[in-house]
Amino acid sequence: MSDNSTATRKIPADFWFDPLCPWAWMTSRWMLEVEKVRDVEVRWHVMSLAVLNEDRLDELPEEYRDLLENKAWGPVRVVIAAQQKHGDDNVGPLYTALGTRFHNQGEGPTREAIAGALKDVGLPAELAQYADSDAYDAELRASHKEGIDKVGQDVGTPVIAVPGANGEQIAFFGPVVTPAPKGEEAAKLWDGTLLVASIPGFYEIKRTRTAGPDFT
Repeated sequence: MSDNSTATRKIPADFWFDPLCPWAWMTSRWMLEVEKVRDVEVRWHVMSLAVLNEDRLDELPEEYRDLLENKAWGPVRVVIAAQQKHGDDNVGPLYTALGTRFHNQGEGPTREAIAGALKDVGLPAELAQYADSDAYDAELRASHKEGIDKVGQDVGTPVIAVPGANGEQIAFFGPVVTPAPKGEEAAKLWDGTLLVASIPGFYEIKRTRTAGPDFT
């Protein structure tokens, strides 16, 4: 039996993110922990808070509207450009580099942080120019639509899709968690995610957040 056959047995977890979102960042770090303790392969996809909210900007607080209009497009455009020009395998590492700078190091979604992230993962510096380009917006919107169509318009990022009871994909918004669980705690949350995905008709468990994202 080849090594490739072992890889194919891994459970796929499709994960849609916007690099800007701190809650998606928390969940993504949990998924990396899950890969260490379960036979899981995360497949990374972009979605966009700017696209999600573009038809309701007038309903949003001014500060959040400014964020979406002036800062949200750049990072996700750079990620989709990297994917289109250099392949799917670059999406996860670039997301990690961006999120580490944006969130953990407190640099925020600046052009300097984007340039630094590209350098961190060895991608060409010229990809940074796509922050101001709509060259791959069609692909960005298609990726966003694929994820959001699985859960509906009244959610945000992250979106995670996992196998259900019959092998079909079941998608959820979240889980929203902070700090990102590690080790056995990461495994327990993953096992619980698969468990609820196996229940026909399950939709939501929710409580009010009482703390902000813990990036430590």
